[in-house]
Amino acid sequence: MLILTCPCCGVTAEETEFHGGGEAHIKRHGPGSSDDEFHGYLFEKVNPKGVHFERWRHANGCGKWFHAARCTVTLEVFGTYSAQTTEPPQDIKDRISARRPGWSWREFA
Repeated sequence: MLILTCPCCGVTAEETEFHGGGEAHIKRHGPGSSDDEFHGYLFEKVNPKGVHFERWRHANGCGKWFHAARCTVTLEVFGTYSAQTTEPPQDIKDRISARRPGWSWREFA
């Protein structure tokens, strides 16, 4: 079970209070995009073993979206942060690097 903290309202709860929204930090294509761009957005998902960045919504709380950095193998949550950012805050990247030597944000950017 994941334990997440909503960075918007500060509530810490089990994942059942939240709703997952897919991969974070990807370009979401909509009207006006090419067929290839839209196909890639819908069907070409990354499902990594290890560190992953996801979108979550505090469904049973403030209702706001945020991002979470976690490990898909151990379910360890490295931190949560605002959905309005283009990359994780430095303290979360440092926390991941300390626990996963050799990890780099450049793999995701």
